[in-house]
Amino acid sequence: MQVEIDPAAIEVRDLWIPLADGTRLRGRVWLPAEIPAGGVPVVLEYLPYRLDDWTSVRDSERHPYYAAHGYASVRVDVRGTGGSEGLFTDEYSPAELDDGVELIDWLARAPWSNGNVGMFGISWGGFNSLQLAERAPAALKAIVTVCSTDDRYDNDVHYIGGALLGIDMSAWAGTMLAFASRPPHPDAVGPDWVDSWRERLEGQYPLGPRWLAHQDRDDYWRRGSACENYPGISAAVLAVGGWSDPYRDTVLRLLENLPGPVRGIIGPWSHQYPDRELAPGPQIDFLGETLRWWDHWLRGAGTDVMAEPRLRVWVTDSERPSPYIRERSGRWRGLDWPTDDAARPGRGAAPSVRLRLGEGRIAVDSPWNTGQDAGRYFPFGNAADLPVDQRAEDGRSACVDLPVGEAGLDLVGRALVRLRLSSDAPRANVVVRLCDVAPDGSSTLVTLGVLNLLRRAGMDRSDELVPGEDVDVEIALKAAGYSFPAGHTLRVALSNHYWPWVWPHGQAGALSVDLSAGSIELPLLDPAAVPVEFGPAVHARPIPVTTPERAPLPGPERVTSHDVAAGETSLRVDPRYGGTRRYPDGLVFLEDALETYRIVEGDPTSPTARTSWELELAKDDWRAFVRTETALTSTGDDFTYTARVRARAEVAGQERLTFERTYTDVIPRSSV
Repeated sequence: MQVEIDPAAIEVRDLWIPLADGTRLRGRVWLPAEIPAGGVPVVLEYLPYRLDDWTSVRDSERHPYYAAHGYASVRVDVRGTGGSEGLFTDEYSPAELDDGVELIDWLARAPWSNGNVGMFGISWGGFNSLQLAERAPAALKAIVTVCSTDDRYDNDVHYIGGALLGIDMSAWAGTMLAFASRPPHPDAVGPDWVDSWRERLEGQYPLGPRWLAHQDRDDYWRRGSACENYPGISAAVLAVGGWSDPYRDTVLRLLENLPGPVRGIIGPWSHQYPDRELAPGPQIDFLGETLRWWDHWLRGAGTDVMAEPRLRVWVTDSERPSPYIRERSGRWRGLDWPTDDAARPGRGAAPSVRLRLGEGRIAVDSPWNTGQDAGRYFPFGNAADLPVDQRAEDGRSACVDLPVGEAGLDLVGRALVRLRLSSDAPRANVVVRLCDVAPDGSSTLVTLGVLNLLRRAGMDRSDELVPGEDVDVEIALKAAGYSFPAGHTLRVALSNHYWPWVWPHGQAGALSVDLSAGSIELPLLDPAAVPVEFGPAVHARPIPVTTPERAPLPGPERVTSHDVAAGETSLRVDPRYGGTRRYPDGLVFLEDALETYRIVEGDPTSPTARTSWELELAKDDWRAFVRTETALTSTGDDFTYTARVRARAEVAGQERLTFERTYTDVIPRSSV
């Protein structure tokens, strides 16, 4: 539900926030019209996604709302992005976090501040909220982190279970190259915007090669991973996730490990704020929940937030698989987490049940295009995001079917699969899917787990397999909240390929699994869990935007094709981030993107991931164009990452900037 915010009740100011090195960050603050003596609490969202255009619609839904409820709500662009000065060099760089500490101190001392600062954000903003909380600046009293991770190596867009995440390692690197290549908004930075843009373009370098250079969980990934220093986080943490979001495990880990005040909410949502009207729902009054959190920790109002169950969780009813589900069926439950039975990773709320997988050995040698029906790694609420019926994927996998039982089964937490297996190659991956099979045969993907078998003794080391020699491994599946009804079948599907989510090793090989030594441990919903409720979603009415006349014509969101003679499978994805808009100030922003993935059966040199972006920004007498292309390929020994950036600026019909650069990096394959 959208609510009108009285314009007379708030004041909006643009900010230039000075840093110690002379750089200025571009910000905006929404303030209550009347500031009491002593100031008001401050809440901060700190992002690289451009407050002057790209996030302005989303920003307008929440920052005015907080201001109308007595907060100074601040949105700031990260160094080198949007209107902020300096150069952008990496995700969560030391400079970004150093700037964040300075920024929090500046906000605590602002004339309208009472000295208490909170941070919030989704994805990037949730990440750096956690990372800055780990740095523990004195003024930062509380955070709300949504769809974020505490482990940048094993729970981000780069690696999964120690395997290279093909679908987003490449695509997100391409997206960030396109985003970082955009010009600063001339209205924000003034007539020298072309010179500032040229400096950014000449100073940037694609992020893909950097991420590929760190294939183990080394110091590069430890920096910024809050799991490295849970005791260092003293700010109160409200952690929020969605079952359709890949970062959902973070909520449980924070509840299990943070020593300070912490509460968690996991709903049915995709990679979105829980009040936005995007699938899957139902949405909740997220802004109301966060206001209670801020009132308690930033005002000392003594709300009842700490009387809530430690975890409020959505348990999804069994549903037929579909790439789009507007609103899921299920129920909210509240429980204390962790229980004694949830004391280590892989375990969930007591009680749990452990099921044996069977007898004898089975071969696991799945087709290389297994995984094409996985859906989007980051569902955003679009029409083709969610996994489709898994029957075809099950047919490409080795499956074990287990009866659910007459009482049904409510899964809440991280299932743990134990396998004894051997490989006929020294390097291999194993993928485990957990599916709900209905009496009509339809198969719904509930959750999955991946393990690069070189990482079986730890993500920071690489131990090759001895061909033919059995090893015992554990694969923790991503957390889920799901109700398996009586009469259904619980299917454990094993594969050694999962394209394009998992980039295959540079050699072919098959696995042999000893089922008699295998099991799956299922964390069940605690019988002591209680029903909980949330109010309906509420946010401020967003700024009005329209679709430009020259908007790119939308094509299919997701298309899979297979060349039978060549054994080649191709996947084309339009990510549809939704940036094409005409803004109220007259800015026209055009955005068109495409991701393509290709693999040939049995050919370790065939995997290819490409991205292309076309962007155009225009207003009044200026126009800016950006074109980027990236490609990731591999051999048995190396990865090759190529990128191309083209940019052009026109002012008053005159060409003011032409930029073109191609980057090529060859990165040795060490362990993926």
